[in-house]
Amino acid sequence: MFLSTNKCEGIGECIKICPTEAIRLINGKAFSCITCGACFEACPNQAIFKNRYGGYVVDRAKCNGCGVCEFTCPVDSIHIENGVTKGICARCGICVDSCPTNSRIDGFDLIEEKQLNFLKSLNLAIPTLNESKSIKSNVKRNFVGTDYEKCILCGRCEYYCPTKAIDVNIDQYGVCTECRVCVDVCPADAIENGVIDHDKCVLCLNCLKSCPNNAIEANDFEVDIIKPNNEITGSIISCLNCGLCADNSTTGALKQVNGKMRFDPSINFEGLKTNLNTSEFDNELLDNILDDAFDINDTKDDMALAKELLKVEKDSETINKKSIDGCPVSTLKESSNIEIGLTGYCVSCGKCVKVCDKQNARKFLSVEWDGSVSEDCISCGICSELCPKDAITLKRGTIEVDMEKCILCETCGIHCPVDAIPKTTMAKKHISDGFNLIDNKLCMNCKLCYRICPEDAIIDREDIGMMVVDDNKCIYCGACRNACPAKAFIFEREFEDFNEQIINK
Repeated sequence: MFLSTNKCEGIGECIKICPTEAIRLINGKAFSCITCGACFEACPNQAIFKNRYGGYVVDRAKCNGCGVCEFTCPVDSIHIENGVTKGICARCGICVDSCPTNSRIDGFDLIEEKQLNFLKSLNLAIPTLNESKSIKSNVKRNFVGTDYEKCILCGRCEYYCPTKAIDVNIDQYGVCTECRVCVDVCPADAIENGVIDHDKCVLCLNCLKSCPNNAIEANDFEVDIIKPNNEITGSIISCLNCGLCADNSTTGALKQVNGKMRFDPSINFEGLKTNLNTSEFDNELLDNILDDAFDINDTKDDMALAKELLKVEKDSETINKKSIDGCPVSTLKESSNIEIGLTGYCVSCGKCVKVCDKQNARKFLSVEWDGSVSEDCISCGICSELCPKDAITLKRGTIEVDMEKCILCETCGIHCPVDAIPKTTMAKKHISDGFNLIDNKLCMNCKLCYRICPEDAIIDREDIGMMVVDDNKCIYCGACRNACPAKAFIFEREFEDFNEQIINK
């Protein structure tokens, strides 16, 4: 909740600016809704929901003005005017900015005991505090990572990774990256420092077949290595060892044991067989699809086999879908071998560290985070929206992170549009497109979206009494939607995958 200190002089600027009329004067001090959630629990129409700021918002499309919330409110803050429910704090925080005496503060910044003492001093009903602040001050994760200052993007680590947990994407295809795989596979020791000794070369073509970047060519009974004209550029992304895929595993085949990823393909395959036995397929649809490929009169056995193969392929794609979709860096993938099941999870074997013996760019690392973000934070809410552990609550210009829940999967940092959240990976997902429209039937014209938009993409059309979105400026960050106390935004966004950006170059 937002509180007023003894410096409050009752000027009332916070009352004037509050978009939900959730602040009033009591004994000359500004007092607001205590965000206890009693209205949320009591609403028979489920028209009140908790937003990502930790406040509560009325969905006017569902609210019928029955007044149950008004009678339930322990501090008599809620009131209904012309069918519109007001007096519920959405925790937007603009009251703090508007106070001329700096006497408004965020209760998140106080310890729980001080909050309770403040409420007791006002002789108010004390709400049940189901959640307390995290005891942990930070969160730590061990993983095998990359020193980007040393890495030359050769791809040697990717080539030798036994679980394919490393993805190296470079902009220059068909040129030597100095990965030295050709040196490793040459049976005649004919390659040194990226040069082929034609006197030693026996033309086995093993180097040509093994080159990860197709940088070796054969011409007139000689093989040569194609050198790049410019410095190799691109990215390297590897499994973060965050354990999110294990948390999402529906078969239990993926686990994190003593901080290291482990996978049992037998458990995964048993889960696949169970799915096969319970799956139902549209046989008529399959018949239509396969008619062109088989003569039904002569090859009924082939048809049955094809259907089983299609069934296996379909189920193998869906049984691990939750784990794959949840991987924050998209290294986790379905294996082409059904009996293996998955690839792309790091087992911390250290093979990549050993083979990176010249640059020494791959290392066993440890990262810690205390939940702090840079001043670039625009309170857009993407981090809170996408956090798979619901560990993030928005604050104006920053975030509150529950360290008991956070697993340092870096989903928040990967999706942050302004890079305000620190991350160790080069993976980045940008907003590629979206849709943003204000439903003026629901809009309260509180102008909160106008004040909070970091891109000045909300236009206050005073001539028609409406708020309008400027599509040319909107970056679809969602700050307006998260702050709106009337749920008046019709909003969608799409993220462009980092790997797709590399492919499209």
